Amino acid sequence: MELMKRNIHMDRVRAEAVVQFALEDDVNLPENKPDVSTLNLEKGELAIDEIRPGTDCVTVRGRLCYVILYHTSEEGASLVLLEGKLPFEEKMNLQGAVPSDTVTVDGEVEDLTVSAINSRKLNVQSLITLTARVEELYDEEAPVAIHGEEQAQYRQMPVNLAQIAICKNDIYRLKEEVTLPASYPNIYQILWNNISLGDVEFKTLEEKLTVSGDVHLFLLYEGEGEDHPIRSFETAMPFQGELECHGCREGMLPDIQCRLGQQELSVRPDFDGEERTVGLELVMDISIRIYEEEKLDIISDIYGVSSEISTVAHRTCLRRLLARVTGKTKVTDRIRVPGGNVLQLLHSEGNVSPERQSTVENGILLQGAMNVKVLYITGEDEAPYACTQAQIPYQYTLEVPDIAPEDLGKVHAQVEQLQVTMLDGEEMDVKAVLSFSTVVFQNIPVDLISQVTVSELDSAKMSSLPGMVVYVVKAGDNLWNIGKQYYVPVETLRELNSLDSDELTPGQKLLVVKGG
Repeated sequence: MELMKRNIHMDRVRAEAVVQFALEDDVNLPENKPDVSTLNLEKGELAIDEIRPGTDCVTVRGRLCYVILYHTSEEGASLVLLEGKLPFEEKMNLQGAVPSDTVTVDGEVEDLTVSAINSRKLNVQSLITLTARVEELYDEEAPVAIHGEEQAQYRQMPVNLAQIAICKNDIYRLKEEVTLPASYPNIYQILWNNISLGDVEFKTLEEKLTVSGDVHLFLLYEGEGEDHPIRSFETAMPFQGELECHGCREGMLPDIQCRLGQQELSVRPDFDGEERTVGLELVMDISIRIYEEEKLDIISDIYGVSSEISTVAHRTCLRRLLARVTGKTKVTDRIRVPGGNVLQLLHSEGNVSPERQSTVENGILLQGAMNVKVLYITGEDEAPYACTQAQIPYQYTLEVPDIAPEDLGKVHAQVEQLQVTMLDGEEMDVKAVLSFSTVVFQNIPVDLISQVTVSELDSAKMSSLPGMVVYVVKAGDNLWNIGKQYYVPVETLRELNSLDSDELTPGQKLLVVKGG
């Protein structure tokens, strides 16, 4: 007798670790930079330069690239841009990792604080979170049929499975350009920029993925002219395109995440030769996981009628799609800037910092904060620009019917809408919409039969069984277990007892004839 098997393609995280650490350094201003009067804006991005896996560990080397915008009181300049980097090397415990593994590392700048020690020296502090994981693909072999001359009974368990069809990382390159409106002065130099993605959507088609969304751009720049006027410009540029994706088909289930990687911004002359066109070259880092749903009838048990059949099985977990859900919640608050003397709002940006994700009845409870940063014009001549930041907490339950604590689902969060308006010179009103999405897989514990052994019937055991018996059904009995006990086919039991269904009730009497 031979088991006919089907491969079930699976993916899993074999090892994962998270570490937080602080970076701090005192930074001296270069000689070509004027003195610091007041600090204005700062931002930081992590660059991972090297990932060295070891035994039960991984060493990550990289740098925090920071940008600082500050006021100076020196003549001829108002706002000054300072760039720098803080290198780091962190050894993380990653239980189960081996040197040959491919380890992926994601890094987040949780907090960046810049303070002035004096007019020529700044202190930069940051809290960094690194997440390292080893992901792998593997196959489970599921028995779906038997082949052989032996008379055997087997029963099948129908299972709706979600198999991994495509698992890879890719990049998508974006090239965009925008020309300033006629009422804006030409660009002398860019002081500050912020680039973000919005409403990014992926769809599966034959052998490809389509991608669409918006690129949001904010610029603060010095214009041409004797007094170098400072201007701000903000716009959104829609984009769409395609990615080759071998094996992809329409109707597959995508679980795709993306983030901005490398960013290059340049000022180019327009058709008249004036510096009014801004070119963007962006790289989107894309994590692609595409699943295919399939219903499979898996053999869950076998017994012999004319021979003894024993099985060897192992316990494992398969997965089925439980839900693909999205949800939105509104967040509102007010930001006070005591003595801020706010004259005009220039730009606001926000991001979501998830803090806790827990399974509750029919849902996932999400808790965290939205970080808001607002750039505004003040009424002070020495520091005409200022920035304020705030954290606004949120709590939201993403509805997932029938979810259990062991079910798998990583929730992705983003700020979908953000509106900040002035109430008066010291207070701002913040309204935002946060969106959440997840694909939840339900674990299905099963015993997969891997081997069968056929042997002759035990004559002593068979002689101890009666040739005919009236069996009284007990609680928990079914036709399969009764047939297996007496080496009788299930269909024979149905025919002997004129049963229209397999349902049995305790106390019911069944006629069982050995060898029937």
